[in-house]
Amino acid sequence: MWNWRYSKKFLLKIMAIVIAFTICFLIILNVFIWNTDVSKLENPVPQPTIIYDQAGSVASKISTSNIEGVSIKQIPSDLTNAVISTEDQRFNDHHGINYVGIARAMVKNLFSGGLVAGGSTITQQLAKNVFLTQERTYTRKFKELIFTKKIERTYSKDKIMERYLNQIYFGEGAWGIQRAAQVYFGKDVNKLTLSESAMLAGLIKAPSILSPFKNYDMAIQRRNIVLSLMKNEGYISQSDLEKAKQQTIVLKGKQTEDYKGKYPHYVDNIIDEAINKYHLTQNEVLSGGLRIYTELNPTMQDAVEEVYKSENMFPKSQPVQLIQSGAIFINPSTGGISALIGGRGEHSFRQFNRATQLKRQPGSIMKPLSVYTPALEQGYDIFDMLQDSPLNIDGYQPQNYDNQFRGSVSMYDAVIHSYNVSAVWLLQKMGLEHGGKAVERFGVTLEQKDYIPGLALGGMNKGTSPLQMAQAFSAFPNNGIMVEAHAIQRIENASGVTLEKWNKKESRVTEPSVAQKITFMLKGVVNEGTGVKAQIEGREIAGKTGTTQLPFSSQNGAKDHWFVGYTPQVVGAIWLGYDKTDQSHYLSSSSSGTATVIFKEILLKSGNEVPPKGFDLSLLGGNYIKQLEKKEKAKEEKRKQEKRKQEKRKQDNENQSGIKVPKSEENKRHEHKKNLKEIKNKNKENKDKKEKKGKNDKENKDKKENHG
Repeated sequence: MWNWRYSKKFLLKIMAIVIAFTICFLIILNVFIWNTDVSKLENPVPQPTIIYDQAGSVASKISTSNIEGVSIKQIPSDLTNAVISTEDQRFNDHHGINYVGIARAMVKNLFSGGLVAGGSTITQQLAKNVFLTQERTYTRKFKELIFTKKIERTYSKDKIMERYLNQIYFGEGAWGIQRAAQVYFGKDVNKLTLSESAMLAGLIKAPSILSPFKNYDMAIQRRNIVLSLMKNEGYISQSDLEKAKQQTIVLKGKQTEDYKGKYPHYVDNIIDEAINKYHLTQNEVLSGGLRIYTELNPTMQDAVEEVYKSENMFPKSQPVQLIQSGAIFINPSTGGISALIGGRGEHSFRQFNRATQLKRQPGSIMKPLSVYTPALEQGYDIFDMLQDSPLNIDGYQPQNYDNQFRGSVSMYDAVIHSYNVSAVWLLQKMGLEHGGKAVERFGVTLEQKDYIPGLALGGMNKGTSPLQMAQAFSAFPNNGIMVEAHAIQRIENASGVTLEKWNKKESRVTEPSVAQKITFMLKGVVNEGTGVKAQIEGREIAGKTGTTQLPFSSQNGAKDHWFVGYTPQVVGAIWLGYDKTDQSHYLSSSSSGTATVIFKEILLKSGNEVPPKGFDLSLLGGNYIKQLEKKEKAKEEKRKQEKRKQEKRKQDNENQSGIKVPKSEENKRHEHKKNLKEIKNKNKENKDKKEKKGKNDKENKDKKENHG
């Protein structure tokens, strides 16, 4: 009995402590809620975010002030019911928090070992979009709870729905429900049909992916799901459901500015970097009145955009698809992205960026990373001889671009002429592991299945982007040190307080002597190899071309064209190709005549931003230059011998056939000189004869006079 009484008292004490703790917690929570300011919701129009260039000057302004706020009375009940059915089915019943949804999310998080799911209500989404970031932490969730409760105590359900629909992004540059109705259907929100309302409600989940302008069938499927949810919740009947499904969606889009300001491709990249790296929300970036200081070089960005507007700089596109391209330029010493462009044609808000998001096989631009850098690290040298004869590695038989074999070639010649067989042979000889690890050191992600002989030629399962390749090549002019590429220097709020700041991340990927040897060979690519069309008089440029094979049999043509070129101050990567390659859409020329020309033109238009400067090759000494000069003399002698042989063959043909073979221009010049010489000699001979005759006549006259 005593034990029972003792246990009862103990339990009562525990209960009292729990109750006291709960009361204290609720008091503290309510104090937080009471002191929380949500007046920002009164003004849905965002403040512009200002973008500064690398010199600290204003380069662009991001503004979504084209939001048109509408009252809840203008919004059809079908639309609000569709949003409730899709986003928060207990919206009208809870007080901001859906405890059932939270419990379900907690179970998911418990089994996953992290925060992977949430039970957000519409009020929570509103609080998160306006006041918080998207990071999944318990601190952020607690703040979300405070803001949510404050909003619920301050506004009615209709006002919360009104502010929510006026704040969110519906894709295609449309902020708020009124702009969404105009952008997609060319009408005001109060004129939306049930079918159109369901489609707009369905966009909230993933506006970029589900946009009917891009994926009409997917948008229709999503609309039908929303209609079914509305029927299940009792908002519409089965008859309404069937009629709405049968209604044809007519898109009469009204064009609207994505944001006010210059350099939309660069700004897209800034938004992505702010969200993915610094965990800001899109709303914060576009509407938060931020000050974002960047690495943007406006002169170079202007040059890139001007070149990409010129149709003459690109091959002629086939019907239906435009030949696409992406380009990026970075400073090798700082990693700062000076300029970029994500595609050709009309720009749309946060469109697919082919400079940063593309994944394509890189072709031969992979060779310096996967083959020649690790080979130099293992003791091979620039003028060492490599095998260039038929190769069969378990059925894999690489071919050179001209289907010829040369027996053996120097590493230098293999690089500048982009021979394939010698590169595969060298990678196989030194080991796939060395090549693959070198590629990963350069920041290019590989899968285990990429460790194949074809890696020498850029064979990858998923591929890489111009950004990754430009960052990798930046190690060569920077003496083997690779700095992480980035666009943002720092982010400040409207009051000037620094919110985020870039911290320099660099790594040594190879030794300075190896980096300089690679630059020595890549200079040869531009001076006398496949990259000659990137030459600029008075400038030292190094680079590598790359071309990938078509996925179907064709004698001529390519899927991708690449060029990564650099000077001591800037590294640029260019990609060309169709988004969808098929037998009607592929590149018929070679990368040496497309990507190289684009690179050259951008540098020329950049002017003094990239002044002439020589590469630092001080660690190589004069021996390599002497070998190169010796090689050039041997080439010149070989050309002369070939020329003499051709002339002899022509002469032999002339003698045998009795038909004179047309003389070469040089032979004509030589014969002309010979004729002139003969004429001079003949004139001199005649002159001498005349003078001698005159002398003899005078002597005879004198003799006669003396005789007389």
